[in-house]
Amino acid sequence: MQLKLGILPWVQSTDWPELSSIARQVDRLGYDYLLVWDHLYAIFGDPYQPIYEGWTTLGALATITERARIGLMVGANTFRNPALVAKSAVTLDHVSGGRAILGLGGAWFGLEHEAHGLDFGSGFGERLDRLDEACSIVRPLLDGQEVTHDGPCYRTERLVCRPGPVQPRLPIMIGGSGERKTLRTVARYADIWNGMGPVELMARKVDVLESWCTEVGRDPASIERTLACKLVIRDSEAEAERVWWQQMAHNRTTERDEHLWLGTPEAIAERIRGYLPLGFRTVIAELPAPFDMETIERFIGEVKPLVEAS
Repeated sequence: MQLKLGILPWVQSTDWPELSSIARQVDRLGYDYLLVWDHLYAIFGDPYQPIYEGWTTLGALATITERARIGLMVGANTFRNPALVAKSAVTLDHVSGGRAILGLGGAWFGLEHEAHGLDFGSGFGERLDRLDEACSIVRPLLDGQEVTHDGPCYRTERLVCRPGPVQPRLPIMIGGSGERKTLRTVARYADIWNGMGPVELMARKVDVLESWCTEVGRDPASIERTLACKLVIRDSEAEAERVWWQQMAHNRTTERDEHLWLGTPEAIAERIRGYLPLGFRTVIAELPAPFDMETIERFIGEVKPLVEAS
């Protein structure tokens, strides 16, 4: 069993020298994925902290890395026209030498939409309908097809995307676990699904996803299942917790995230093992600034071998 690992450095409350340095280290250590957020305001603590825009950041990261696949976890569909998103993803694929992932999600942070004059829609259900419609445009564009579409939210006329991707199939990653709409869209269009939550919850989500795959005629095994968490690795849970709260102070928040994993390499490996029967073979660790190099080194250097040996 091979475990894939990824790092998502928070793009809030940091600067470019720090962010670019950690990206190079993640790539050098052999991580499979290097992902960033797609937000215009900070989502932890004070929303008016500095934060970088996602697609621009990816373009820069593509030029300083060589191995890791790069993308948004996940792109806010409400920010951009899906035809433009497809073009951006293909451009990134060329800049990165075929390492791009196109991440999409329904979006949730109302404040950043209101401040930037972006249409947030009438509710989460409507945004998920827009996401599904956007994917119905993006997927055939990435596959080299001409797309004419006249839908409730988007319109294209004999649209093509040239050049095509470097990859034979540029993957779409969809984040979220909504059972009525999001997982249906995952079954229809996603190559990679990103979710988060305890084992019992994710077991239910997997069952729902597989039911949608049956309904739309999709092999569930064709969708990579990725699990997200926040992570600090130290020789004791108490020391990991101390580091976490130092990071949260830097990010101007006192929140304790429900998806927080703190502890020793052995404890983190045991947590991951619980998800293996559900088909999760990829774990993405979100790391706040100031970035924790010890966790990055021990995640791939100690936790990965422990899981793969089990």
